[in-house]
Amino acid sequence: MEQNAQPVFGIEKLYVKDLSVEVPNAPEIFLEREQPQVEIQLNTGGRAVGEAVYEVVLTVTVTAKMAEKTVFLVEVSQAGIFRIQNVPEEQLEPLIAVACPNILFPYAREAVSDAVSRAGFQPIVLQPVNFEGMYMQRLQQQQEEQAGAPADASIQ
Repeated sequence: MEQNAQPVFGIEKLYVKDLSVEVPNAPEIFLEREQPQVEIQLNTGGRAVGEAVYEVVLTVTVTAKMAEKTVFLVEVSQAGIFRIQNVPEEQLEPLIAVACPNILFPYAREAVSDAVSRAGFQPIVLQPVNFEGMYMQRLQQQQEEQAGAPADASIQ
């Protein structure tokens, strides 16, 4: 038994896995003067790709609309390959759901900002994200779903 094996957490590779930019109403949309409403969605996922090697993908979708018209849509899937060894099983999921997205986020933010400005709009700078809070919220949701509502539970 290797009791004194040191935990390993390392970045093997960072890359843009997917990038799309759509400006469906160009060129007319550039004549509009009002500020678009911007919606941002984040999604994370991870999977094993080898022994102690994991791919984690952070997908950021930015949609800007004016009334019913889409001004632009930018989607970036920023990925990383991480080596995670000698880590207790219960710590693996938090590393993949929190630590890895924290590393990927600045790269995704830069890719989004660059893509939006290349599409002809003011760059969008994403605000910092609390991936730990997102992870805890998801865990709580899963626990509630697994527990199911007791028959005599009051609805609030």
